[in-house]
Amino acid sequence: MSKKEVIVSNVSEGHNNPIAELVQMACRFDSDITLESDNRRINAKSIMGIMAFNLSKGMSVNIVVNGSDEQEALVAMEKFLVCN
Repeated sequence: MSKKEVIVSNVSEGHNNPIAELVQMACRFDSDITLESDNRRINAKSIMGIMAFNLSKGMSVNIVVNGSDEQEALVAMEKFLVCN
């Protein structure tokens, strides 16, 4: 299992449809990807979960990844959330 805390940047500026793009990117990986913040945990592959999570600029999020491609998934999720 890999875990990293990131501060979310303004993802709506870097992406046309950030919720759908985040879910599509997460679904490319075999690993389980969970986002955690303020005692909330959601599956990053769930569009409804991402919508309910309400990602916003300045939000502190833990990315938790578990699976065969977890390192690649963790890097991709981090880059998306901090808009690198």
